[in-house]
Amino acid sequence: MNSLLLHESEAGVRMLTVHDLPDLREIIRHWKRQGNSIALVPTMGNLHGAHLSLLARAREIADRTVVSIFVNPIQFGKGEDYERYPSTLAEDSRKLSANGLDLLFAPDLTQLYPGGLDVDTRITVPELSDILCGRFRPGHFSGVATVVSKLFVNVEPDVALFGEKDYQQLLVIERMVKDLCIPVRVMGMPIVREADGLAMSSRNAYLSREERALAPVIYRTLQDAAGRLLRGEDNFPRVESDGMWALQQAGLRPEYFSVRRSADLGAPRPDDRRLSVLTAAWLGKARLIDNVQVERSASSG
Repeated sequence: MNSLLLHESEAGVRMLTVHDLPDLREIIRHWKRQGNSIALVPTMGNLHGAHLSLLARAREIADRTVVSIFVNPIQFGKGEDYERYPSTLAEDSRKLSANGLDLLFAPDLTQLYPGGLDVDTRITVPELSDILCGRFRPGHFSGVATVVSKLFVNVEPDVALFGEKDYQQLLVIERMVKDLCIPVRVMGMPIVREADGLAMSSRNAYLSREERALAPVIYRTLQDAAGRLLRGEDNFPRVESDGMWALQQAGLRPEYFSVRRSADLGAPRPDDRRLSVLTAAWLGKARLIDNVQVERSASSG
């Protein structure tokens, strides 16, 4: 790695961009020797306001910030949108540089999968990976856990930030870190929404104008369910079926609408206080996910 680039980064003059693991490791070692703490924000690119909010928080809590951009093929199932997932690296780089990022890591397949996709080692988090989104996207969370573990090994972050829109993913990563004794703090960050409530997502770009106008019904339906739970309703199957019906009536194709315990996404009991309402639904070519968190008082449970 060019020592001038290290000097420029230290002076805050420019953002470093690296594509190779040896360069990444050299910079990380340099920062560690200086006693710097490191925050990592893993992404697949096509960055929007929610990603930038993670970077803003990362800059507050760590000396150095790293964002990775890598569209990970092994977390896409057959027939999903891997081939057409938006690639906007040049624009993403401009956004990150303008928002004070220290290092952008943008590897290719050979860097993270040197053995090839068909024979590469996989990490699987059992049980939690097989429900909800995992039921409809077999192997998805194994792909997520595998690539995130590779990033953790090479970036050696003190903290890694993930958005709570992908709440099941967040729990999978937390469980992986705990089970594999990885010394990184996983931080979930609140969902960032558009003015009409739609959760920010790269896949929102797939929506037509008419579909975009309809999409906020997802959040409204989640809020309706959350309100019922806060008022003490504990007939969870009825809340779920009503949510499915509401989304279907609006013209979406929901895969699930589910009430779960927030801690582990297990089936809730009437006396559970912390609940999550989660959904995944198709709208045109876009598969959209969202959730709301519910904290019930003792009197409502």
